[in-house]
Amino acid sequence: MKKLLLIISLLSPVMLYAQHKKAAPSTYDLLVGTYTKGQSKGIYVYRFYIESGRMAYLSQIDDVSNPSYLCVAANNKFVYAVNEDGKNGGVSSFKFDPKQGKLTFINRQSSAGADPCYISVDKEQKNVFVANYSSGSLTVLPVNKDGSLGAVSQTVQDQGHGIDKERQEAPHVHIAMLSPDEKYVLYTDLGTDKLNVMRYHASHPQPLSPASPAFVKVKDGEGPRHIVFSDDKKHVYLLTEMGSAVHVFDYDNGKLKEKQSITLLSPGFKGQTAGAAVHISPDGKFLYASNRLETNEISVYSIEPETGALTFVQRVSTFGKNPRDFAIDPTGRYLVVANQDSDRLYIYHRDQSTGTITRMGPEIEIGNPVCLKFTAAE
Repeated sequence: MKKLLLIISLLSPVMLYAQHKKAAPSTYDLLVGTYTKGQSKGIYVYRFYIESGRMAYLSQIDDVSNPSYLCVAANNKFVYAVNEDGKNGGVSSFKFDPKQGKLTFINRQSSAGADPCYISVDKEQKNVFVANYSSGSLTVLPVNKDGSLGAVSQTVQDQGHGIDKERQEAPHVHIAMLSPDEKYVLYTDLGTDKLNVMRYHASHPQPLSPASPAFVKVKDGEGPRHIVFSDDKKHVYLLTEMGSAVHVFDYDNGKLKEKQSITLLSPGFKGQTAGAAVHISPDGKFLYASNRLETNEISVYSIEPETGALTFVQRVSTFGKNPRDFAIDPTGRYLVVANQDSDRLYIYHRDQSTGTITRMGPEIEIGNPVCLKFTAAE
């Protein structure tokens, strides 16, 4: 009897934890950023049902000019969007209700640059980081306690150019992403073929300072675009827009060392291409990248667990034009593609053991979709 009581007493905390452990969500909200030059009026919110892979329209917020990239705060209560409006580039903040999937406008600030195309926010919601493409600058805006944005507190202006006189006539900053430990901000410059590294001190008035070394360079004319960190945080994968390739770097405390480059293109392809987005599956085992213009494909690669090296698995049509972005749901079961110039979202089922994807279900019609973000529906 004493042994039985001892076993029960030992198991009780485990059973109590299991009872109160929060179950994984069965539904998510999918936020869609767009260009508002066509049918779209702003940002759209859909409910995504994991069991079926079905999407249902929830809401939209209109009169938001060209919200071409979004980020969601760690507490799921705020959303930030760039306003890609040429020389009048801006950044907008919104309150977010994940139960209803509803966005409420808070405020807008200047991005202090032209054509902002990417935005990210730190976990403690102290700052957002904006990549201004046409002006070739990275800017920092402080976040207030109510989720609103303050005016730009710091601008990092790139200099130089590349070998392509049309595409690389000046700096073109394309992404600004925090490292997993948030000690660094990495940002790409398509115009100078560099991946830059800045140290990040959240409490400083000007929180960014150059790391040492301050950048790594890829082959001339590659045009760095987007990056993603490996699941184990030991590697960085850089997608180039002009070169349509993925470069693999070893990563250690802000330092980068290139170890592999692999093309997105099928053997013998000679047409026009433009790499767009790169993401890794939630289990960290597969990398996905989209390619545009005359390709319009998603390429799939397996990730070698120890070295981070990539091996080609599959190349699949996006059944539309200009797959600007795509997103993998947090469970890893589905992949959604945004075909910017076809005004369509397509849903793919994802085989979690092989990494391969297969198109399923009807498409979702939406004007010029260019950014997709999953977040839990509470």
